[in-house]
Amino acid sequence: MKKTLFFISLLAITVLNAQKMPKDPEISAYVDAVSKDSLRANIEKLVSFGTRHTLSSTTDKNQGIGAARNWVLSKFKNYAKNSGGRMEVFLQNQDLQPDGKRVNKAINLGNAVVFLKGTDPSDNRIIIISGHLDSRVSDVLNSTSPAPGANDDGSGVAAVIESARVLSKSKFPSSILFVAVSGEEQGLLGAQMLADKAKAENWNIQAVLNNDMIGNNSFDAKKNEGTPKLRVFSEGLSAFETEKNAARTRNLGLENDGNARQLARYVKEIGEKYVKNIDIKLIYRNDRFLRGGDHTPFVNHGFTGVRLTDYYENYDHQHQDLRTEDGIKYGDLIEFMDFDYLKTNTAVNVAVMANLAKSTPPPVNVLMDVKELSNSTKLMWEKPAAGTAKGYNILYRETSSPVWTDKIFTTETTFTVPLSKDNFIFAVQSVSSSGNESLPVIPKISR
Repeated sequence: MKKTLFFISLLAITVLNAQKMPKDPEISAYVDAVSKDSLRANIEKLVSFGTRHTLSSTTDKNQGIGAARNWVLSKFKNYAKNSGGRMEVFLQNQDLQPDGKRVNKAINLGNAVVFLKGTDPSDNRIIIISGHLDSRVSDVLNSTSPAPGANDDGSGVAAVIESARVLSKSKFPSSILFVAVSGEEQGLLGAQMLADKAKAENWNIQAVLNNDMIGNNSFDAKKNEGTPKLRVFSEGLSAFETEKNAARTRNLGLENDGNARQLARYVKEIGEKYVKNIDIKLIYRNDRFLRGGDHTPFVNHGFTGVRLTDYYENYDHQHQDLRTEDGIKYGDLIEFMDFDYLKTNTAVNVAVMANLAKSTPPPVNVLMDVKELSNSTKLMWEKPAAGTAKGYNILYRETSSPVWTDKIFTTETTFTVPLSKDNFIFAVQSVSSSGNESLPVIPKISR
């Protein structure tokens, strides 16, 4: 009995220490480097193209989607000079014919991309941050009327560009892909093109952070409501799962523990750790009700993706012709932006990407021993496929908790937790030498 009490006391100390792990000063420096002035300048330039509609001109040097994507590429090329040759800038494009839906003429679809190659040749993980370059007004096929798209989705693209600037000098084991996709308003066309490429080439995508409207938090917000909120949407069960996997998930009670949910929890934990004055809300849907975003083609291919977006949407300034009616000004204009809020949300992305890219890959072959009935839980795993982990966190929470509540740090690859698997959910994550955590891995069953 004394031995058991001593073990539980030691466990409590280990958990407490793990929960109070200090911030990584390198990541804090990246977060502090995010500039509100830079974000504002990016959006002012994006708005200056008149319209960025996917069906607008790709040849005009000053107006339309072509001029906009060329400017984004020029920004990427400028930041690539800081990377020591590790940043590759390119335009992923293809010609599309009319589809009888939201494309009524032949177009050249293009994604502006910069790939920051990781420093570890054995680590093939890729982290993607995206925003959509195209804008629209009330008529989804109107490609000529002014469509400033300041928030939808100038804010997401500005965050992508700023993240590329801030992280261009970084030297992470994992790679990061920054992309301004086109064709979102016409049916997620650019994201689908990129997701198809990733699937065909078997990319090891660890996370897709899709930022779509992250620059306006004022609409419908109650006065003195307190901390600004950022929504993170994530699916529960992957549509990519087979019936067998779905049955296993249901049998083990893991409906709330798919890969996207683990990424969403990670965004909340790391974002709130490094960034002040933000309340990250986990929304248990792949996207807003009956709507979709650019992470969806990736999750449909089995990749892990989430959407980050304003907590409050202002429909007067979204998908609207520019006009004033009954004293109300309509349109997605820059005057309705909240740049402090955009800076905060961009910093969340930077913190999450840096922490994840700096981590070692997750442990592999994570198992839970169920050979015998017990009120304790034995977990086993193997070292990551690349890099060197200084140890591992065992995460746990009650089944009703939306987030991981406790961590146990160990340098071993086997650990017995004095808690019942009936009452708790468990996961294991790698911890790098600098203290950066990988995404958690839910154990499989070992009999």
